[in-house]
Amino acid sequence: MSTAPEPAHQPGLPQPAARAEELRAALSRIAPDAVATFDAERAEAVARARQEVSSAPMRRFLRQWAVHVAVERHPRQAARLRFLEARAGEVTDLAQAQAIAAEIGQILDKAAAEAGLPHGGES
Repeated sequence: MSTAPEPAHQPGLPQPAARAEELRAALSRIAPDAVATFDAERAEAVARARQEVSSAPMRRFLRQWAVHVAVERHPRQAARLRFLEARAGEVTDLAQAQAIAAEIGQILDKAAAEAGLPHGGES
């Protein structure tokens, strides 16, 4: 078992374009446990897009997963986000909750920018 520190990012894995197959390929390398959820949500987005005769569900799906990949490419950042999300469900102090929400927002804004999405993924 290695005691080497965890890398700050997944070496050799650039942020993929926000296209389903590229995002899925990246997930299979950096977060294989998320692939089944990706596939299920993709099928749901495709069905919703057909039902609504709109590309909006697919655009939302791709933005969401592009941000997810951007976060997961940086293991320490991903671990911090998971910690903050868990902690957010436990705190009762308003100031702590606000600080946690602000830090979560910063992580997601940074990931959205890395994924090439303006203003946290809004378009």
